[in-house]
Amino acid sequence: MAEQAVQQAGRHHWTNWGRSAESHPVHVAHPASTAEVAEVVQHAVAAGHSVKAIGASHSFTAIGATDGVLVRLDRMASIVAVDADTARVRVQAGISLHDLNPLLLARGLALPNLGDVDPQSVAGAISTGTHGTGGRLFGISAAVVGVQLVTAAGEVLEIDEQHPWFGAGRVTLGALGIVTEVTLQCVPAFLLHAREEPMALPAVLEQLGPLVDDNDHFEFYWFPHTTKTLTKRNNRVPDGAPKQPLGRVRRWVDDELLSNVAFEGLNRVVSRQRSWIPRVNAVAASVLSAREYVDDSFEVFVSSRDVRFRESEFAMPREALPHVLGELASWFGAGHEAISFPIEVRFTAADDVWMSTGHERDNCYVAVHQYWRSDYRDYFAAVQDIFTAHEGRPHWGKLHSLDASYLRRTYRRFDDFVAVRDELDPGRTFSNPYLDRVLG
Repeated sequence: MAEQAVQQAGRHHWTNWGRSAESHPVHVAHPASTAEVAEVVQHAVAAGHSVKAIGASHSFTAIGATDGVLVRLDRMASIVAVDADTARVRVQAGISLHDLNPLLLARGLALPNLGDVDPQSVAGAISTGTHGTGGRLFGISAAVVGVQLVTAAGEVLEIDEQHPWFGAGRVTLGALGIVTEVTLQCVPAFLLHAREEPMALPAVLEQLGPLVDDNDHFEFYWFPHTTKTLTKRNNRVPDGAPKQPLGRVRRWVDDELLSNVAFEGLNRVVSRQRSWIPRVNAVAASVLSAREYVDDSFEVFVSSRDVRFRESEFAMPREALPHVLGELASWFGAGHEAISFPIEVRFTAADDVWMSTGHERDNCYVAVHQYWRSDYRDYFAAVQDIFTAHEGRPHWGKLHSLDASYLRRTYRRFDDFVAVRDELDPGRTFSNPYLDRVLG
């Protein structure tokens, strides 16, 4: 279960998927409509409670935590309207990407880009700046053309492309109100040709420009304590090309048995025998084999991730990547800590969303992970120092310890966003300690 909210001694207990954040709300509400959300907010404000909305609880930070009223969006999970002429789809904010993608396919549509997992709600994904990879493409929020949210006054606000707050409304951090409906600019459904193969890290860095520029979507996973990577190149195929999906056995062996069942078992062992990790990483990377297939876009983008972990991810200027990875390799080489999870590297183009990690900058993204039974704090603190030395911007839903004094310097529209927040939520109904830290 992605999220837990159970009654305990007159209160509730909530924890996120990564078991890295928790809170004890006084009440958990399950509204089914925008009007019901407005009513919940009005009652909470009258009672002096803070309010936070939660989708899948897949953020690793405490961005959605509250000891006030927790609003679960699980009953708001429908498609509201489809405009076939413009390929625009309006959805309730609680619908998960996992449920939305096949519904779009049934209508001949797709989102232009996705991340590598899909349990998140649409509201959660856009509010935290969830992204995929593609040197000429953007995060999911760039597909947003309209947002409906309930303000602290219990009023319903529509923010579209003509609204002066459009730049603020597509990545809200949950600070402006509760997002209740979202209009997405979709594209015709498309197939992707997936090519996955091992490649040495020096070769990846030497060919990085063409790998990013000549593929629709490129990413790679680097195995710490080695020079081995797994590269992924995903490209659109011509209209009318047939699907060539992975066979059921190959998919199960690669994506379930090896990537989840075996990986979980290995992490349980090496969490107690950490000196084994470099050797295990070398063996795991050496047994990887190349594969190619063609399938619906979301079937290629999304991977099954059942092994529980904690994650930190930062966006940095693309030209910083060789320096960042070199500094990480030096840190590993100094023997500070052995890390079993591969490091994920992705790319996106600059966008115009005020609080997007891609705001006005082409980025590389470097994501680090730690098995949930292992202490992540020293590792994440060390990599944060490396990332921030290269103008790193933290993913809003992934672990970091930065505050407004740093973030104000890295986002040109930071104060403009805070001004919108001051107008919409002067009493900080939608705040919590995380937002107090990152927004001031």
